[in-house]
Amino acid sequence: MNALAATFQTSAPNIAACPLSDVPEFAFIGRSNVGKSSLLNMLVGAKALAKVSATPGHTQLINFFSLNGGWSVVDLPGYGYAKTARTERDRFQQMIAGYLCGRENLACVFVLIDSRHEPQTIDLEFVHWLLREAVPFALVFSKTDKVTAGRLQKNIELFQAGIAAWCGELPRVFATSAEKRIGRPEILAFISETLERMASGE
Repeated sequence: MNALAATFQTSAPNIAACPLSDVPEFAFIGRSNVGKSSLLNMLVGAKALAKVSATPGHTQLINFFSLNGGWSVVDLPGYGYAKTARTERDRFQQMIAGYLCGRENLACVFVLIDSRHEPQTIDLEFVHWLLREAVPFALVFSKTDKVTAGRLQKNIELFQAGIAAWCGELPRVFATSAEKRIGRPEILAFISETLERMASGE
């Protein structure tokens, strides 16, 4: 899946406005300023498919991108940007929850975690919510080029320990760097495997 043809579909302010579709969707979400847009652009091999902003909290809509005509990437608003007004934070939370719990063709949510830091409460709480709502997800540790291998492994293990009590089986983990193009083959292979399982009815 190295050659990807990605096209923008539409943006939606809520679940009701999301496009009708039966193709599998892979959503990406994370705390604001975690490097989500850069990662998406790296994954699909486009320089500006998802807009990279210097201002955290730029993504304010649910953005849909079609990949090879057979599946879609969904760029969700980031969570946890403290300078966002309370009413806007509440709206984002309702938008995100509505999509994650109401989208029947959602195949997996990739939750981005900043690998430079020890587990943050807001990330742990969001993963706990996903588990409680039975939303399928994987963890993507971003910006790994900014930390040593030892620190990366420690932070991943700390995060896994922080969620272990909530889940019977730990989720898949991917270590990535948009700048160094680390993690792209592994995530695309996981998407391919998921698509194959869905096609076979597993």
